[in-house]
Amino acid sequence: MTTIQILGINAIVLFVYVTALWVASLISRDAGIVDSFWGLGLVVSAVVFFIFSGGFETRKILVLVLVAVWGLRLSFYIFRRSFARPEDPRYQSMRAERGTSFWWVSYFQVFVLQGITMWIVSVCLVAAQNGSAAERLTGWDFAGIVIWLAGFLFESVSDGQLARFKRNPENQGRVLDRGLWRYTRHPNYFGEVLVWWGYYLLAVAAGVGGLFQSHRYDRPHPPGVGCHAPREAPSADQTRLPGLRGIHQRFVPWRSKRPRALVENDEGANTGLPSEGVRGAGSVLV
Repeated sequence: MTTIQILGINAIVLFVYVTALWVASLISRDAGIVDSFWGLGLVVSAVVFFIFSGGFETRKILVLVLVAVWGLRLSFYIFRRSFARPEDPRYQSMRAERGTSFWWVSYFQVFVLQGITMWIVSVCLVAAQNGSAAERLTGWDFAGIVIWLAGFLFESVSDGQLARFKRNPENQGRVLDRGLWRYTRHPNYFGEVLVWWGYYLLAVAAGVGGLFQSHRYDRPHPPGVGCHAPREAPSADQTRLPGLRGIHQRFVPWRSKRPRALVENDEGANTGLPSEGVRGAGSVLV
């Protein structure tokens, strides 16, 4: 099958997937469930590509395994963090603003939009699985694996450090400046960048990588935002928040004596700072 045909099948599968999630959100009255199923949605796409793609079998298995490990971990992390908690404040605000029309507005503005974003992001994955330029693993494959592994470890370790920090009530309102958070304000986002560059290099190995761009910020987005934009430095008003003034906005890890992240609210709510989606640490305000 051609890549276009496979992408068409994936579009149908993702449409069914996000529609089912939307129905579940109406029953549970919690639109935030879409966030927990973001990573899993990309695993579903990888499975679709694995079934219908005709690329090098070993590389197809490799991509499927890497995406499954990454996506399932991310979904479990977000689910565990949000379990038994009230609906995300962003969706609560949207629900209050839309009133009785929220049920159908949320379908298009939250769920369908999320599905479209998944579909766009997944292009890099089908490129890696459907290309057949190299019927063997090459240096590009091994480079991709190494970069993916570094990114996955960076992302998962920083998530764990943030979660442990937040579990301690004594840290409420304090700055997280230990572990990976000492070196960058966005350690989990930086790790995610590496993960997707790893997929991109696998696509290069398949012979079609030059046609696609890697996705820099693969995190669930707040309602009304179609894709993830690079982080901006805080505005003048934002820098007046306690503990944030003077914090360096460095993205690439580098040794610094300055703390990186004000831990206040996991979604960035009530802080005046940009939300990092549902991911919980991009800006990193908890």
